[in-house]
Amino acid sequence: MAGTLIAKDVEQAHGAHTVLAGVSVTVAPGDVLGVVGPNGAGKSTLLRILAAVDAPDKGTVRLTAGVAGYLPQEPDRAPGERLDAYLARRTGVAAADARVQREAAAMAAHEDGAADRYAEAFEAWLGLGGADLEPRAETVLRDLGLDPALLDLETTTLSGGQAARASLAAILLSRFDVLLLDEPTNDLDFDGLARLERFVAERPGGAVIVSHDRAFLERTVTRVLEIDEIAHTAAEYGGGWAGYLELRATAEREAQDRYETFATERDRLTDRARRQRQWSETGVRKAKTSDEPDKNVRRAKTERSEKQASKVRATEKAIERLDAVDKPWQRWELQLRFGGGERSGAITVRLDDAELRRGSFVLGPLDLELAWGERIALVGPNGSGKTTLVDGLVGRLPLARGTRWIGPGVRIGELDQARTVFAGDASLLAAFVERSGMTQQEARSLLAKFGLDSDAVARPAASLSPGERTRASLALLMASGANWLVLDEPTNHLDLPAIEQLETALAAFDGTLLLVTHDRQLLEAVALDRTIELSARAA
Repeated sequence: MAGTLIAKDVEQAHGAHTVLAGVSVTVAPGDVLGVVGPNGAGKSTLLRILAAVDAPDKGTVRLTAGVAGYLPQEPDRAPGERLDAYLARRTGVAAADARVQREAAAMAAHEDGAADRYAEAFEAWLGLGGADLEPRAETVLRDLGLDPALLDLETTTLSGGQAARASLAAILLSRFDVLLLDEPTNDLDFDGLARLERFVAERPGGAVIVSHDRAFLERTVTRVLEIDEIAHTAAEYGGGWAGYLELRATAEREAQDRYETFATERDRLTDRARRQRQWSETGVRKAKTSDEPDKNVRRAKTERSEKQASKVRATEKAIERLDAVDKPWQRWELQLRFGGGERSGAITVRLDDAELRRGSFVLGPLDLELAWGERIALVGPNGSGKTTLVDGLVGRLPLARGTRWIGPGVRIGELDQARTVFAGDASLLAAFVERSGMTQQEARSLLAKFGLDSDAVARPAASLSPGERTRASLALLMASGANWLVLDEPTNHLDLPAIEQLETALAAFDGTLLLVTHDRQLLEAVALDRTIELSARAA
């Protein structure tokens, strides 16, 4: 029976930096909780604590029954690990099987309580689907367009499309009572997204999902937990994704209204106190310097001044009695702008009778032309050749036949799907300076605008989180003055405010755009001239 996951007053810090402060969560069977917040707010940290991968500094986490399964953001494809072993590990079957073997050995050694522990371990293995994992894996792989023969291959030999579908297969095969998913939609094609949405909707257990895919959240979550990166607390919203958007907007308006009401009254009273103080001081000064011979008149003027002073004190007390309202905190926003370079010729790039080869995969022959200023989406299933075509267009992949022509004055700015531009051992700052041609001070200033502080820029580029690498790559694009943008899954690893800024920046960009994405809301938000769709191929 599926259990309920309960976390109470969870606190976590990394050194002196607070990440979570008193976060509480309850996930019952059937609940699908979406966790949102800016990059670095602690979403992945919370997920790891809920999964018992990490222990909280304070607070408690417990699952009333069953097993919680955690699938992290970047699946690790270990050298030497075959796909069947990868699926067994990701579904929890491998760990359950190892436990069964240990208890079987303990039972053979006649250890006390070993029989009961073995029975419990065996039930857990059955519950996770260990008994029929292999045939189920073959069926799921076929459904995803993968040859079951891949089960015998090492995961490091899989193509990018195969790896994305293998990661989805691990989710679809899992039988955890509570499922904890960190960015599960990254790199999935439209078919994969639809399958994942159905799986999440139909499973009886609870789920906690960290995602920035707005369409996916809209179709799956029943509640939303938003982590505040300043207070490090969390607020929960009911009513699914639409309810969250409405309630958050209402809360923001009400907070702004409360502050404006307070600020207006505070300013009114402060201004009144200032005027009363001036009148009082003026009256006292005139009374002291007056040559009025009648002492009764002089006394009356002094009394009026004293009354004015008492009014000042009364107004100041009224100010003190006001319930202070803090000004709503303005979130940091990514200020993203593309372009700034010179216009290129009428044609950005053209392929004539071109054939592209990558291993046994052949794309083409094809004729394709991108005109200056065109805004084009490139879509297709995983493994259909999108990356191969992009590599061929930008000149990274030699043509097996045909010709490629890149127009004069074309300046390419590229965001690759794997964010490999910042993957070396050099510091982010050093790598950025080398690639951008900026001075260190200029690079620091620009990276800071992308939320990358002095600590981040000093670290080896390879140690950056996926979100940090993405923001650094966008900063490099902004510095490049590119007039042809090639963006491969640009919303992967970006938080929701940054995605909205990206949409705004793309709307203002007047150069040529080639957009490779499965983000359905991004495709709707960006005004496109045409869409190039590649068809599926055999895996």
